[in-house]
Amino acid sequence: MTRLPSELPAPPPTAAPTQRIALLARARELGVPADYGRRRALRATREPAHLAFAGYDIHARPQWLTPRAARAWLRMRHAAALGQIELQLVSAFRSIEYQVGIIERKLARGQDMAQILAVSAAPGYSEHHTGRAIDLTTPGFAALEEEFEQSPAFRWLVKNAAEFGFSLSFPRGNRHGITYEPWHWCWRQ
Repeated sequence: MTRLPSELPAPPPTAAPTQRIALLARARELGVPADYGRRRALRATREPAHLAFAGYDIHARPQWLTPRAARAWLRMRHAAALGQIELQLVSAFRSIEYQVGIIERKLARGQDMAQILAVSAAPGYSEHHTGRAIDLTTPGFAALEEEFEQSPAFRWLVKNAAEFGFSLSFPRGNRHGITYEPWHWCWRQ
């Protein structure tokens, strides 16, 4: 059953400045190096003041982006569909608090911080915090796996995403030292 827009939950809250400081301190307590941003050539990010509904992810959870990024994503998804390409959201906006939780869960599973930071940006540095980043998949391909690169959807994105303001954030050998993520695209306009 399709939900009507009036039935959508409210967008997730974004961190107040004091909460942001506390969350970043918690990330350092967990082992995120103080010079992480400088070493990885990543800029600290801020959470947006406003978020707009961007559709449901592959698990039927509502996803949110900044209003302009959401409109660009919906136009891009529609254009892909016209070309018989189905783009599916895996995730969009993630709060700094959520990113801290990702780090905590991975540490609890026995991963060390170097392993974690090779595949996940540190809290405060993730493009997902900006409300402009999307992780995508397409039917027949595992979510958040490099195999997405072999999909017609990835080929369509490489050819067309820039027209909608999206670019691939972490290509092979990127200067940030983050593992290649063919599924991660960020709206840059």
